[in-house]
Amino acid sequence: MEASCKFRDDLMSSAGFAAEPLFQHRSIREAGGRRHHQLGHGYIRSKSKQLMRLLLVVVLALFVLGSKAAFGEKGSYVDKVEFTQYSDPNTAMEEILNGHLDAYYSPIPSGRIDSEVRKNLNVYQSTGTEYGLLINPAPSSKFNPFSIREVRYALNFLVDRKMIVDEILNGYGSPMISAYKPYDPDYLLVLGTIQSFNFEYNPVLADKMISDGLTKAGAKKMGDKWFYDSRPVVITIFIRNDDQVREAIGEILASQLQKTGFQVRTEFGDLSKAFSVVYGSNPADLQWSIYTEAYTTGGFVRYDSVLIAQMYSPWFSNMPGFNNPDYWNYENGSLDNISKAIFDGNFTSSKERAQLLNQGVREGIEESVRIFLAAQVDQYVTSKKVHGIIDDFGAGITSRLTPINSRDGSGTLKIGVAKIYQGAWNPIAGFTDSYSQEISSSIMDPGDFRNPYTGTVIPARTTWKVQTAGPAGKLDVPSDAIMWDPGEQKWVEVGNGTKAISKVTFHMDFGDWHDGRPMDMNDVLYGIYFLYQWGSDNASQLKTFDSEYSPRANQAAKTLVGVRVVNNDTIEVYQNYWHFDENEIADSAQVWPSMPWEIMYAMERAVVDGRLAFSKSDAISKNVDWLSLVIPRDSDLLKSYLAEFEREGKIPPALQGMANSSYCNARYDNAIKWIGKHGNAMISNGPFYIDSYLPEARSITLRSFDDPTYPFGPGYWGKFENVQLPRLEKTAVPTAVEMGTQVDIPSLATPDSDVYYYFINGQGKVVYDGTVNSGNGSFVIVVPADRTYGFTIGANNLKLFTVSKTAFRPDMFSTSFLVTRKAWGILPENVTASQPGNNPGQDYVGFIIAIASALSVLAYLLRRKRVTKEGV
Repeated sequence: MEASCKFRDDLMSSAGFAAEPLFQHRSIREAGGRRHHQLGHGYIRSKSKQLMRLLLVVVLALFVLGSKAAFGEKGSYVDKVEFTQYSDPNTAMEEILNGHLDAYYSPIPSGRIDSEVRKNLNVYQSTGTEYGLLINPAPSSKFNPFSIREVRYALNFLVDRKMIVDEILNGYGSPMISAYKPYDPDYLLVLGTIQSFNFEYNPVLADKMISDGLTKAGAKKMGDKWFYDSRPVVITIFIRNDDQVREAIGEILASQLQKTGFQVRTEFGDLSKAFSVVYGSNPADLQWSIYTEAYTTGGFVRYDSVLIAQMYSPWFSNMPGFNNPDYWNYENGSLDNISKAIFDGNFTSSKERAQLLNQGVREGIEESVRIFLAAQVDQYVTSKKVHGIIDDFGAGITSRLTPINSRDGSGTLKIGVAKIYQGAWNPIAGFTDSYSQEISSSIMDPGDFRNPYTGTVIPARTTWKVQTAGPAGKLDVPSDAIMWDPGEQKWVEVGNGTKAISKVTFHMDFGDWHDGRPMDMNDVLYGIYFLYQWGSDNASQLKTFDSEYSPRANQAAKTLVGVRVVNNDTIEVYQNYWHFDENEIADSAQVWPSMPWEIMYAMERAVVDGRLAFSKSDAISKNVDWLSLVIPRDSDLLKSYLAEFEREGKIPPALQGMANSSYCNARYDNAIKWIGKHGNAMISNGPFYIDSYLPEARSITLRSFDDPTYPFGPGYWGKFENVQLPRLEKTAVPTAVEMGTQVDIPSLATPDSDVYYYFINGQGKVVYDGTVNSGNGSFVIVVPADRTYGFTIGANNLKLFTVSKTAFRPDMFSTSFLVTRKAWGILPENVTASQPGNNPGQDYVGFIIAIASALSVLAYLLRRKRVTKEGV
């Protein structure tokens, strides 16, 4: 299932039944975690229950593409794609101008994008990067002030989000306080809850909240410093200094915290170091107190089922402790229940789903273990000679489709990246950083993917038929449907009387794996076995347990009732999952494999034997390497397992009765030869394969997979090259509104667009909202007279979001207007002639002052009244 998981790059929003990098539901590729970890950029709405589910529920497909196609021998225009590291974006841009690079997969600082650059390069904008803070809430033998919720929450008032956008991001972005940024499709559903917090930069209030919390806990302030048990209260901020934005945020925060009385230590590092210190250590050891996170979104997802889980909920293994049984772990049963209901489709309508999202957002913000600060409008550059770039609303030009569909007139596409290698390449608990995701996504085909402009599910290597009795009913499951029994170590029939909410019948568009062996239903079944086995309640006792992967797999496995193989390329999947969009049900049930079963088997054996680990936290706690399929040492280890399997004629338990030794040995032999030739074990089914990884040259080279069984020819994805964005052309918002009167706002927008409007009073409360279709382009927003009583006297705000059926990224508009009790209602309600005992001169002066005040407020509003085009 593909969701919007975010990936850390920490720069980091979903899962389903196939394997995509285990995150993509949000928030975050994280540039730190509904979505990709930008531990270079950590935020995950990362992605997604799709990415997440996909990854969980089968561990097999990497996401991003679209529908069935004509047969061709090559799925791309180019023969080769070269990824080379350029850590300095200015150098990368010069290389593009000089013709040595075709594109750069890292944002260019806004100050460098001038008119000359735009004349010589193509500039694309993306809304995928989110910045925030991860807070360590662990109690410890040493006093941890952030174990106190009130102290964590106070940080929301200590950080000036507007300053971050205006000065650090140079205006290219918008403040954010939740896992949802303004460009996310679900943002409009939670806007009211977000507005209710009304966070403003207020260091005085923050200092008081911190002081109250620490004093109650027994700390004392002596002079201008805090002490606990006569020892200074020390906090450690881990700052990503390979990211100028996060470095600036971290240093500003450190200064603010020092002013409140903390002794602040700053530790600097890149994503690799953050994987060990922040994501790999026991929070109770207090190696870190605050981490400057960032996340990038790996894809645009219409209904994100993973973001709340990824960014706020302990069960998803992305909160401090990361479900490592040897560590202290953050716990929150309420958030777990809410996010599991969203993940499992445990709602009966779109309205109930929206209620769950709002509950999750509210509790996540109140807990403040993860705090969001700003969403950046990233600017990417490519050479003018490159054509076919597909600018995904989530991933931007770094989407899977860019290498597949782009061409520059030569046979080679040259792409610069900020980092060539940071995390680990494995489909279970690897691919957690944006760098690995951006390169590997062209290697692995998904069963389905997301339309890059609407976020809706569309076919790729599978087509499907959905039957559902949900949300309230159940379907009969055939008695001969099967499920894996981890205890008995075999497939068992579900038997008579078994029920399921939904059934999805998948037709698989199989072809050859990169090593030349044909894909088959055994690859699908092995992925399903892996989900059941590693997600079982007793996985830890069976040694098939990973602290990051297994809790997520367990939740996904609970929705999977059974499967039934119909023929060589058709399978029925029965699950307890419902959604009001049937294609979301198909995505949740997706079982398309992204790697051959023999590679999965070899990885599994290496981990069970204690020689490698699927996740970073397990690798650190067990003192072994984090399994990576592109590292020669790890690949050679897998090759030795494959050779052992071949010598012994091994048939994996999951394939007993379904395969014979000659078939298995042929599989092993091909994989061994592939690893020997290419030096990596990244065997998959996409339009490219890894030809070489050269750490010393900081480069990875992909070559086109020229195979007659590959189903998509060059240009198949060209239909996504251009998209018409909806625009709000004009809106006549009155400067002043009289409370108790109807307000009519004539407007113009792209025809047949949906315009969402939100009227927000001076206290930050949404008092009136709705949606209107633009029809032929001209429409009127009407606020009934009785609803204007919800406005506050003085400045109020209006926010408009315009979307269309073909493009769901909103064109945003915001403005302010004045509300009075009467026309010029700032004046006293009764202005009369002087009465006995009154001073006429004083009345006259008061009248003049009132008029002057009204005019000054109007002038202020006129200055503020403007269209805010995020990303323009």
